[in-house]
Amino acid sequence: MRYQNMFETLKKQDKMAFIPFVTLGDPNYEWSFEIIKTLIASGVSALELGFAFSDPVADGVTIQASHLRALKHASMAKNFQLLRALRDYNPHIPIGLLAYANLIFSYGVDGFYAQIKECGVDSVLIADMPLIEKELVIKSAQKHQIKQIFIASPNASVKDLEQVAMHSQGYIYTLARSGVTGISHALENDASAIIKTLKTFSPTPALLGFGISKKEHITNAKGMGADGVICGSALVKIIEENLNNENAMLEKIKGFIGGMIF
Repeated sequence: MRYQNMFETLKKQDKMAFIPFVTLGDPNYEWSFEIIKTLIASGVSALELGFAFSDPVADGVTIQASHLRALKHASMAKNFQLLRALRDYNPHIPIGLLAYANLIFSYGVDGFYAQIKECGVDSVLIADMPLIEKELVIKSAQKHQIKQIFIASPNASVKDLEQVAMHSQGYIYTLARSGVTGISHALENDASAIIKTLKTFSPTPALLGFGISKKEHITNAKGMGADGVICGSALVKIIEENLNNENAMLEKIKGFIGGMIF
């Protein structure tokens, strides 16, 4: 219900959802908690939190570096501990996980979904799992009431987009471009046709990701029919550039979010 409540509230206010992405434990768990609390206090709509992985194939250099920083001390147990702390800190904000398949399958699919449900997580997006393999996780997601998110890519067929729209819960992760994550100066592709197609199959909100780094990108995304955006690399870059000064980092994050959503 958290996603549904969020989108209903935003719709009444004629606002776009703004969802930041950060890697859990980057640059360490203590700072990571403060970073995420700052994001919540700055008024973000929901959270998209990554589990650090050794081979993040869907990510560009900025987020790859955040995985490497977090991997110095990351563990599944610490990730779950931080997720619990975040849910205790804020019982209302939707929390989504972005993880790579190997982490989930090596932990055990059903055990993973049971654990994140206990931590108060709302959704999971598996970055490197194609839609064709959805049956490997859907039963566990449904059993533990976790919304499974799928990716709508620019080169997907109408049939694939139909499957993405029909099976995604919470929201649909719509790619602004092909390739890997990273900061873009302009949104290179018009995703309006993809979003329009998705909406013919399902009312599930479509969020635009990959390259969102400026206020104008959000305006453009709204014009394409998106219900919100996911912003990662631009935010993670601020973390990278302020590793020696936590206060400066948090202030710059606050300023960046304020410039994006107000």
